Amino acid sequence: MRIGIITAALAATLVPSQATTLQKLTVDDMIKQSTAIVRATVTGSYTAQRGMDIYTYYQFKVTETLKGSSQIQEVAVPGGVYKGLQQLAAGSPALAKGQDYVIFLWTGRSGMTQVIGLSQGLFTVMQNDLNETVLVRGPIGSLMLDRAGRVISDSGVTLKLADLRSQIKKTVGQ
Repeated sequence: MRIGIITAALAATLVPSQATTLQKLTVDDMIKQSTAIVRATVTGSYTAQRGMDIYTYYQFKVTETLKGSSQIQEVAVPGGVYKGLQQLAAGSPALAKGQDYVIFLWTGRSGMTQVIGLSQGLFTVMQNDLNETVLVRGPIGSLMLDRAGRVISDSGVTLKLADLRSQIKKTVGQ
């Protein structure tokens, strides 16, 4: 019995604990930090393991490039199921095949492209009652901090696509 308790305690210390804390990003922050911003429709997905981490890779067809290169056609999102092993990543978005999104992308030195700020950089494209194209991101439930390190809550973001285009031009000086 004692050996079983010791073994369980050791096993618990060997399993890495993962928690996600997000820094709250404004739309301007995301515009500045992104290497590309695209409007795209998800065409498919697959999962793969990279080191000890599992990623879900979503392929998409770009319908509009708002910033950067339109060469990007895939984004890696932490978490997924690979060879029967499931890995969850708090704050990671789940994209739906056939859905139209505006995605704030960041490509690192490794060449992997990810969504800026996990779920913060993914907006669903919708039409409002005035038939205007709007971008909607619901509230994020993960732990979120402001620039001073204080815990804050997120209420989501809704903005018009036309306003985002103008904001991108103003922010990047086009």
